Amino acid sequence: MHTETIPLDETDCFSSFFIDYINEKETLKPFYSDFPSVKNFKSAIEKRRFPASNRKVLVDAVHEQYNDLTINSAVSQNIQSLGDDKTFTITTGHQLNIFTGPLYFIYKIVTVVNACKTLKQAYPDYHFVPVYWMASEDHDFAEINHFFFEGKKYEWKTDQTGAVGHFDPSGLTEMADKLPKGAEFFKEAYSRETLAGAVRSYVNHIFGNEGLVVVDADHPKLKGLFAKVIEDDLFIHSAENLVAKTSDSLESLGYKTQVYARQINLFYLGKGIRERIEKTKDGFTVLNTDLQFSDDQMKSLIESNPERFSPNVVLRPLYQETILPNLAYVGGPSEAIYWLQLKAVFDHFETSFPLLMPRNFALIIPDEVSKKWEKTGLSHADLFLNTDKAFTKWVEANTINALTYQEELQKIHTIETELKEKAAEVDPTLVQHLDALHASFSKRIEKAEKKLKRAEKRKHEDRRRQIEAVKETLFPGGSLQERRDNFLNFYLQDPQFIQKLLTTFDAFEYRMYLLKK
Repeated sequence: MHTETIPLDETDCFSSFFIDYINEKETLKPFYSDFPSVKNFKSAIEKRRFPASNRKVLVDAVHEQYNDLTINSAVSQNIQSLGDDKTFTITTGHQLNIFTGPLYFIYKIVTVVNACKTLKQAYPDYHFVPVYWMASEDHDFAEINHFFFEGKKYEWKTDQTGAVGHFDPSGLTEMADKLPKGAEFFKEAYSRETLAGAVRSYVNHIFGNEGLVVVDADHPKLKGLFAKVIEDDLFIHSAENLVAKTSDSLESLGYKTQVYARQINLFYLGKGIRERIEKTKDGFTVLNTDLQFSDDQMKSLIESNPERFSPNVVLRPLYQETILPNLAYVGGPSEAIYWLQLKAVFDHFETSFPLLMPRNFALIIPDEVSKKWEKTGLSHADLFLNTDKAFTKWVEANTINALTYQEELQKIHTIETELKEKAAEVDPTLVQHLDALHASFSKRIEKAEKKLKRAEKRKHEDRRRQIEAVKETLFPGGSLQERRDNFLNFYLQDPQFIQKLLTTFDAFEYRMYLLKK
C-alpha cells in the first residue's frame, strides 16, 4: 500500500477534547498518568504491580475459555506467559459486532499487536501480550446486530435479551452462507453455543498467528477478584463522588464529559437479563424484575456468585485493570475521553491507571477512486473537506474569472477613510453614520460575491458530481469509512489485507493514514 499520513486535527473528524489530548495539552495532564510514547512505557513497567495470585486466576480462566478451540503455539504460549511477572498486556476492548462490524475494530487489534512488537524491541527483557477484551456483558443489541458489506446492510433479528455474549448465534449461519468465498470461517464460528464463543473463534482465525489473546471477563473466578470494588459500589458508592468531581473539573476547563456515575454502577446479570441494581430503603432491587435483596443477602451473593454483578462504563475499566497485568488501553476518540474521567477512581482503589493509546485511524482509497480524485487537482487531505468546501476550493483554483471583490472592497475602504476624515472636520457625529453606510454596503457586496461564486459553480456541475461520487465512496452516508464499512469489503479482494495493515501501521503514530491500494 502507498501510504500518506495527515494530522488528525486537519481532518475535522475529531472533538477538540480528543485533539487536545493527543497534542498533550498541559491542562489535561492531571487527568492521566503518562502520554503513550514508547519511552514512557519504561516508567509504566516499573510502576505496574500485579499479584501472582491474580495472574494464576487469569491464566486458569483464559485456558478454560479456550478449551474447545484449536489454537496455535503463539496463542498458547502467550496465555501461559500471563502467569510470568515479566509479562504485561496491551489491551483493546470492543463490542461483539456481528461479522466484526466496522473497520475500526480491525484497526484496534492491529494497533495492540503492533504496539506489543514495538515494545518488545524497546524492552527485550519483558514480554508483551496483545489482548482483545470482549464486551460480552453488554446488552445493547442494536449496536452490534448489523454490518455493511458491498453497500448493503445485513441485520440480525432475534428476540433474545440480556448480555449479548450469552446469545445463541446459530441464526447467523444463514447470513454467513450468503457471503462470498473466503469468509467460510464465520459459518464455523457461528455454529458455536454462544456469541462470545463465536467471536473468540473468528477473532482467533483472523489474528491467531499474531498471538492475540481473547479475554471474556464474564467469568466467576475473574469477577471474584473484583469483589471488594463490587461491595464498595453497592454500600459506599465511592465511584459516584470521585467521577462527579473529575467531571466538574473537566467541564470547568470547557470540555464536555461523556459518562455519568450513578450511585450504583453495577448491573445484575442473569439468564436473559442485564438490569440495573438500585438501592432501596430495605436493601436493593433489580429494575424491571421482581428481584429484591436485603443488605445481608447482597453481601452473601457477592461472595457466592460474583458473576451476577456486571460493571457499567464507569467500573468496567477498573475491572479490566484488576484482572489483567495491563500497561496500556487502546481505544477510539470517545473511549480516550471517558477514561480521563476515571483516574481518581483508580487512585482510590490503588490500581495502576494505564497509558491511553489512541488506535490507528485510516482511510482506504482504492486505485480507481484515487485516480478520479487526482484529476481534480485537489490533495488527498482535501478529501476530509465537506463536498461544498472541496468544490469551492476546486472552483477557486481552476476558474479563469475573478471570484472575489476583495480588491474593490479595499479601494472602497480607502475612500471610506477619506470620507470619514472630511466628515469629522465638520461634525464628528457624522462618522457613525458613514460607518453604518459602509457596513451595509459591505454586506451587499459580500452577497454579490456569493452570487458570483454560485454562478461560476453552475458552470462546473460535472466536477461537483465527480467530487460527490468520490466522497460517497470513501465516506458512506457521510460517515468515516472506518466507522461504517466492514473489513470484508477489502479482505475478500485481498487475503493479505490484514497483513498489509500490520506492516503499514505504526501503533505510536497518532495521525490519519491514507492507504492507497
